[in-house]
Amino acid sequence: MSLSSQQNTELAETPTVSIIVISYNTCEMTLKALETTFAETRETPFEVIVIDNASTDGSAEALTEQYADKAKVMCLDENLGFAAANNLAAKDATGEFLLLLNPDTEVLNGAIDKLMAFAETYPEAGIWGGRTLFADMSLNPTSCWTNMSIWSLTSQALGFSSMFRNSSFFNPEGMGSWDREGIRQVDVVTGCFFLIRRDFWNSLGGFDKAFFMYAEEADLCARAAKAGAKPMVTSEATIIHHGGASETVQSDKLVRLIKAKMTLIYKHFPAATRGLAMWLMKLWPLSRYLAHLILSKIGRHSSKESVAVWKSVWDRRNIWTDVSD
Repeated sequence: MSLSSQQNTELAETPTVSIIVISYNTCEMTLKALETTFAETRETPFEVIVIDNASTDGSAEALTEQYADKAKVMCLDENLGFAAANNLAAKDATGEFLLLLNPDTEVLNGAIDKLMAFAETYPEAGIWGGRTLFADMSLNPTSCWTNMSIWSLTSQALGFSSMFRNSSFFNPEGMGSWDREGIRQVDVVTGCFFLIRRDFWNSLGGFDKAFFMYAEEADLCARAAKAGAKPMVTSEATIIHHGGASETVQSDKLVRLIKAKMTLIYKHFPAATRGLAMWLMKLWPLSRYLAHLILSKIGRHSSKESVAVWKSVWDRRNIWTDVSD
């Protein structure tokens, strides 16, 4: 592990916010995220902490060369995952706030300054987030979610949440009918643009080590809500989030995602409904596999690739059904 921690002399000695970026094989995107962070954050004293999770695309070398004099850059010899790497970076943070920022993002129009102002206006929220867009400036609705429920899992397993993506009834976790304009209290602020006070983070113990990647912020938000937090998001703070850049094999991504969701169910659903919720989560990949298999048999060529993806996920169910504390 190599570490460079020369503080940017242009920034205040005691930053208001520590911006944490976890990089994994996203070299060009990570550099763009850092470039826009420095260019667009003009009003808030900040420091940047970057951890490279043992990338193989030259990220460590590029980050050290270009940002050693502006940021704290830590290059790991092994991939700790998103949750553990953020926990490690948070230990080195000195800001009053922590801002988790994905490496596949671009900061727009002073978004970090605006998010900080939002936090000052609504301190009771405890956790704050913004709005995300795709590169073409269309809405990326994944900046926030509602908690899983028996109905949301049922709708997902039956395919309703995909067929009626813009319906908040059939797609309740994704709040399908909301265009993300304005201010709203939410259950989950996504970890791509996630602001929290450092002392609150520390009191919660940071991310749970049971999560490697995905759902760690849902778990943290659930624990924060029990401590009195009311997470909120605002469209005033808007960034680009490309999404999925570090996970290029779709079946691998889905295996990690489903395992994370199964872990979330195990940890947060009441005992009376936990078994049903886990059964419904198992039904999701099976139903997707069977649906695409049928469609491919009747000539739907676009489903052939999906059959292979979902079959791979289902065949590895021993991995994502194995959850514990």
